[in-house]
Amino acid sequence: MSSPPLHRDCLVGANPIIWSNDDFNELAGDVPLDTILREMRAAGFAGTELGHAYPRTPAALAGPLSRHHLRLISGWHSTYLASRDLAGEEASFREHLTLLKTLGARVAIVAECTRCIHGTRDATLGSGATPIPQLTAAEWPRFIAGLKHLAAIAAAEETKIVYHHHMGTVVQSEADLERLLADVPEISLVLDPGHLAFAGIDPVAVARRHAARIAHVHLKSVRPAIAERVRREGWSFCRAVTEGVFTIPGDGCVDFPKIFRLLADADYRGWLVVEAEEDPVKVPALPKAKAAREYVRQHAGV
Repeated sequence: MSSPPLHRDCLVGANPIIWSNDDFNELAGDVPLDTILREMRAAGFAGTELGHAYPRTPAALAGPLSRHHLRLISGWHSTYLASRDLAGEEASFREHLTLLKTLGARVAIVAECTRCIHGTRDATLGSGATPIPQLTAAEWPRFIAGLKHLAAIAAAEETKIVYHHHMGTVVQSEADLERLLADVPEISLVLDPGHLAFAGIDPVAVARRHAARIAHVHLKSVRPAIAERVRREGWSFCRAVTEGVFTIPGDGCVDFPKIFRLLADADYRGWLVVEAEEDPVKVPALPKAKAAREYVRQHAGV
């Protein structure tokens, strides 16, 4: 054991993007839900986040989860608070929140997707003709006010909003992440060391600085040589994923034992979710998932 064990209330889950990519259908986008859930359970995971193959009503999703003895952890929700009507954003969020809460999830992952480019196959990540998406001076306060509004709705339902910083979105840089966390103390943080490292941010430093704000953790690492090529050659997010910029804990450049130590010191009690998207044809999902689960068991003690 290279770090103290995390609290026994911590559970380890997986995101179905290991098996079937949500953004790019050519990356095993046709894998059936039953295959995903069966292999996820076989790999030793206790829960799952949502993916594109998952039904989005509680009645339709409860059965598959129960058959495979998996809990619903959470699921990505795209917001457009800076660019769309708040009433519509609220209605969409409430529908998502109902699904989560009905099936027992207590964290709601959100990411602002106004002008996002991560799903655009030929959009370079912050170089050439496609710079990192940015909110205007007028849009930022609207975004912040909207997040505060959704956070209040979530709190009334005994659920936390956890914000997901993400490559190709308006919260990609360290400066924008710090501004967001300062401006909206009502929300918590998804610690995603893979996206932090890919963006050139030290994930250990972020975990240390914001340990008390972390309410959800995604576990993936980054292959630094590929990340450098992405920056130097102006690759898209799609190409970066396909070429293997992300990898599982225990591989790549992220120092997970240090992160686990910081989480243990902060008495973290949430989910640890493996979410290392690669091309499942090049890198079969089940062996990778099993290796990641064993790594977490050995280094986090859960």
